[in-house]
Amino acid sequence: MEKLSPDWTEATRLLTAQRQRWTTKYRFDRLFRFFCLTSIVFLIVVLSAIVLFVSKTGLLVFRDVSPWEFFFSSRWDPEHHRYGAAVFITGTLYVTFVTLLIATPISISTAVFIAEMAPPRLQQWLRTLLDLLVGIPSIVYGYLGATLLVPWIRKLTGAPVGDGILAAAIVLSMMILPTITRITDDALCAVPNEWREANYALGGTKIEMISKILLPAAKSGIAAAVILGMARAIGETMAVVMVIGNVAQWGFDLVTPSSVLTSHIVMQILNVDFQSTTNHALYMMALLLLFISISFIMMIRRLRLKGGPSS
Repeated sequence: MEKLSPDWTEATRLLTAQRQRWTTKYRFDRLFRFFCLTSIVFLIVVLSAIVLFVSKTGLLVFRDVSPWEFFFSSRWDPEHHRYGAAVFITGTLYVTFVTLLIATPISISTAVFIAEMAPPRLQQWLRTLLDLLVGIPSIVYGYLGATLLVPWIRKLTGAPVGDGILAAAIVLSMMILPTITRITDDALCAVPNEWREANYALGGTKIEMISKILLPAAKSGIAAAVILGMARAIGETMAVVMVIGNVAQWGFDLVTPSSVLTSHIVMQILNVDFQSTTNHALYMMALLLLFISISFIMMIRRLRLKGGPSS
């Protein structure tokens, strides 16, 4: 048998080594794909289990309480079998509305200043500051609100205690302002520079460029930022617990102690039996919050799927 030449032997060795590398890479790719699929399945199972458990437990409240009483009655008195959650539902929506009323114009104005007016060095400093503010724990905001803001509101308005919707809305505004500002800033920066230059070429001013070109072009990103801020305001707990007063009563005058869904759940959940109607009512409140959060997420996804520079 003829002996193989050295060149042919070396080529065979290189080809064998290349096959081994391809085989190893293929196995690694399959393993990585399996890991990704497993993670997705695990995530879906966990989220589905949470939704099913909260839904199943929460809906049990309607065995003892009518939906009309739960959603439209304002009387919460478990000792006398009264489970009206209208105060907490309305309080949640009211706090969110007042919060957005305060935070939205400030956030958008700040984002416009950072994106269009601030010098580059100041831009970087302000963006870093906003990123740091996002990471501050909510209990810090709540503690500052309880020790500084509430006494100030009491002194300014003459209210007996100072806790209420106004204090909660101001604290929440400080918490969501960095989030709305940073997302709005990114949406504004995503608008093509050619659009700005076209405005100036036609003789437009900076104010006209911002109001007639920049903000309309970034409206989907701004809307997503506001919705994300709203979702955080609705789901916030500890900061609200420390400044709202946690009393099951209406607080439309802004300085009367009131309560919202999150604060009421936190204040009551440790003192009730798992199989009691009160616990089922609290889980129903949690289901409402979960439904609201999912609705906001779907709204953000819908906005992000739209065309435009901020998509």
